[in-house]
Amino acid sequence: MQIQQVLINLIKNAIEAMGHVDERRIVISTAPSGGNVEVAVEDTGPGLSIKMEDRLFTPFCSGKEDGMGVGLSISRTIVEAHGGTLAGATRDEGGAIFRFTLPRGSQPD
Repeated sequence: MQIQQVLINLIKNAIEAMGHVDERRIVISTAPSGGNVEVAVEDTGPGLSIKMEDRLFTPFCSGKEDGMGVGLSISRTIVEAHGGTLAGATRDEGGAIFRFTLPRGSQPD
């Protein structure tokens, strides 16, 4: 259920980021990565602002006018509780990509 919430947060952010672009596309992919599985959520929005890149996971820090700034912070906490990592970046083609990795068969402590 917690990992489901991470995906919901990332997809919701992607949808909101693409509000003013003509081509709206979200790609969700999974791939093995060593002993982990990597999940990626990509969008065709404007990408991450330089100002926000260093503060993506800072609680109560949001680049959205009406954002509370807790979704990504909570998502990272959930992923880390399962032994994984979460990172975000601007894609070379434009848009953003968020990737999280989890150990295969992970359970929170």
